[in-house]
Amino acid sequence: MPRFFLSPDSWNEEAWLTGDEAKHLSQVMRIRAGETVIVFDGGGRRADAVVKEVARDRVRLTLEESITLPRMRPAMILAVAIPKGKTMDLVVQKAVELGVAAIQPLVTRRTIVQPGDGKADKWRRVALEACKQCGADFLPEVAEPMDFQPWLTSSTEGLRLIASLAPGAKPMRETVRAAADSHTATVLVGPEGDFTPEETAAALESGFLPVTLGPTVLRTETAALFALSALRYEFA
Repeated sequence: MPRFFLSPDSWNEEAWLTGDEAKHLSQVMRIRAGETVIVFDGGGRRADAVVKEVARDRVRLTLEESITLPRMRPAMILAVAIPKGKTMDLVVQKAVELGVAAIQPLVTRRTIVQPGDGKADKWRRVALEACKQCGADFLPEVAEPMDFQPWLTSSTEGLRLIASLAPGAKPMRETVRAAADSHTATVLVGPEGDFTPEETAAALESGFLPVTLGPTVLRTETAALFALSALRYEFA
């Protein structure tokens, strides 16, 4: 059944889809009055909704009984150096499918891409489309890009992992299982060429635990999705 995002502020027994969501329903999906769709608010709540009135940029709905799902624990946070080209779109899309709670794009010393205005808005649209397609009812926060050092000083508590190529990094399985009661799990993934030694040292000093993702060198997008998949497997 087609799914549409309905803002929590608009969540009433009689509700209106507006803007892009209304256009998607009316012009792309060509849904007509009398049909039933699913709406979700991005915070775990969803409901069947009967379409009552369709206009070009405004759709009236009648919501049926809603259900609210619990958020997956631990809440997964992906902090990732922005890769080249459109690869970040792929990272966001697949991270949503894997149940990530938040995504923090990072600019590191070796990051090649310098994100311009509007990039975060584009990634938020990618995240929303991924939610609609995969059936996720939680819309992750996609933050504005930040430089690595300021972000590091404000990073959250909980289990904090840095994908590392450095000698001494422990297997991810071992580290994760030792912190099975964590409410949040942050995965930090570097750019092509990895973090600089200074960045790695700063992350370790801030409490990040170095973990290895195997014997081969993974691309940024592969490392990010491998780590999230491993967490999802361990805690599912």
